[in-house]
Amino acid sequence: MPRCLYCQQDNPPKQAECGNCGMPLPEHADSAPERRQRRFLWFCIGLSIFCAVMIVWLPRHLF
Repeated sequence: MPRCLYCQQDNPPKQAECGNCGMPLPEHADSAPERRQRRFLWFCIGLSIFCAVMIVWLPRHLF
């Protein structure tokens, strides 16, 4: 069931607008957790690559 982003009311599937407040419902509300998880995975991979590059690129001795 898609949840309204504004009033947090559950709505029946295939409904375009919230029955409580009338705001448009998100199109892909069911895939939001998977999308967040994928973004987090890519963020972790990017952060790991950045750290590896900084370890190689930064000078070893400061003085």
